[in-house]
Amino acid sequence: MSLHLVLCLFSYLLLTQVAEGNIDSILKDFDCVDIYKQPAFQHPLLKHHKIQEKFSSNEKLKRKDEYQPNEKYCPKGTVPILRQRNGPESFHPDTVEYPGQHFAVLENMLDGSIYRGADALISLHNLTLLNNQYSKDQIWLENGPRDQLNSIQFGLAVHPRLYGDSLTRFTIYWTGDGYKRTGCYNTKCPGFVIVSRVPLIGTIFADTSVYGGNETVYTNPKVFQDGFSGNWILRIFDRVVGYWPKELFTHLNKGASLVRFGGNTFPSPDGFSPPMGNGYFPSHDFYKSSHFSKVKVKNSNYETIDFEKQRTKRYADSYQCYRLTYWGYNQHNRVSFSYGGPGGQCGT
Repeated sequence: MSLHLVLCLFSYLLLTQVAEGNIDSILKDFDCVDIYKQPAFQHPLLKHHKIQEKFSSNEKLKRKDEYQPNEKYCPKGTVPILRQRNGPESFHPDTVEYPGQHFAVLENMLDGSIYRGADALISLHNLTLLNNQYSKDQIWLENGPRDQLNSIQFGLAVHPRLYGDSLTRFTIYWTGDGYKRTGCYNTKCPGFVIVSRVPLIGTIFADTSVYGGNETVYTNPKVFQDGFSGNWILRIFDRVVGYWPKELFTHLNKGASLVRFGGNTFPSPDGFSPPMGNGYFPSHDFYKSSHFSKVKVKNSNYETIDFEKQRTKRYADSYQCYRLTYWGYNQHNRVSFSYGGPGGQCGT
């Protein structure tokens, strides 16, 4: 088995067995809630929603009740809901009212193409941030004009204001109206339906990569639009975590017109931007650089394909703080890129 495959398996075990041997310290952040009483069903459009149990047949997925012998999870009939901290439910400074965001991303050209999903291997790293900063490594799926934007975001975040700490956690976000009245992080508002009994949304990654070390720790999140239901399904490796029901969206029901991969930061009030990725500029040495590899999308025919070079563009808006290097395709990593940087006074 190759080192790369071993590391992917290692990260999978870390995520799906996150509570092994440490159930009290992990699940203390979660409540096991009746699956039919989870926050999603407080949404007015989901009052009579039937939980989806079967998914597209071309996806290799674990059954809902298939768990490893040593896994720790909520009792049958319940799902883990991260306990919420007090604070704004939908705080998300992706608007003109919150200047200072920065990006280093790879995204598709807006050429009319429609996508039904996206996934990648994302390297895991630790960062230390101030309370009002955040740093994310994630994937976006979007459609619609800015004031009606439908957006699904998923990946890694260090977000002290959201979580009360500076730990790397698995984080999701959605909006159905350009961040105006709908959407939130995780399950802080009704919308996302959790089906896995393993605590994953908001969970801390137990291990991360070490700069210049001899191994890289990855996670492998994926979101795809189910061809049967039209819902947007979130999985990590082959575990289905849950889904965004199609009722939450208008434009995304037709598929995503924009797919984006990479990093995003937000500064402290004094304008100081946090590090992105692993805090270093991109390098050809993946042991010294944060990176996405095996970057893939689902096309309009629901086929999983490599993210084609001729349909992509690179964007890094503050060269002195953050950069992105596109490595293209090779047989080992397929489509990959490195990104990140130390942050600092990066402008608005």
